[in-house]
Amino acid sequence: MKTNLSNKIEALLFVVGDDGLTMAQLEFLTDAGEEEIRECINDMAIRYGEPASGLMIKEFSGIFQLVTKPEAAETIQKLVENPTPQALSQASLEVLAIVAYKQPLTRVEIEDLRGVKSEKPLQTLAAKGLIQEMGRAEGTGRAILYGTTNEFLNYFGLNNLDELPPLPEDTSSDPEEETDLFMTKFQETFKEEAKA
Repeated sequence: MKTNLSNKIEALLFVVGDDGLTMAQLEFLTDAGEEEIRECINDMAIRYGEPASGLMIKEFSGIFQLVTKPEAAETIQKLVENPTPQALSQASLEVLAIVAYKQPLTRVEIEDLRGVKSEKPLQTLAAKGLIQEMGRAEGTGRAILYGTTNEFLNYFGLNNLDELPPLPEDTSSDPEEETDLFMTKFQETFKEEAKA
């Protein structure tokens, strides 16, 4: 029972982050009494006191927080200053480029342009907040129309869609080569802007 209460307290403090929780809130959320909660928090503080843990329980003005230990500050600072980029797959980049330039359009329209299924890249891009549902197409089935988000603009350092690089001129009659030139230009431009 005590371990279960500790787990609840730990999970609650983790979820609320910097806001923390008061004793009254912990009592309400866990259906436990103050004495029992204090005992669990003390046990947790001892457990977090071990060198193997990077966390600790902090009480400030009656608010309990789950925080990182001061010894971890330098490592955390490195993460904040150099966030790990989460690269998009080639398929996701292709779909994102198509949506950016041709929006709003349906999954079927995207697949017609790419020549392959695009459901998974669409899900990835939506999960990353780079595209969103813009409405429904007219006609049978009322397919979802996709478009870019403000997060897309922010991610690539654009103020609006007018700042997208121009598509390459018609330099070849080979559609595959045109697509390759299009994707190369798109990737090069956004790699540069993402670095900036």
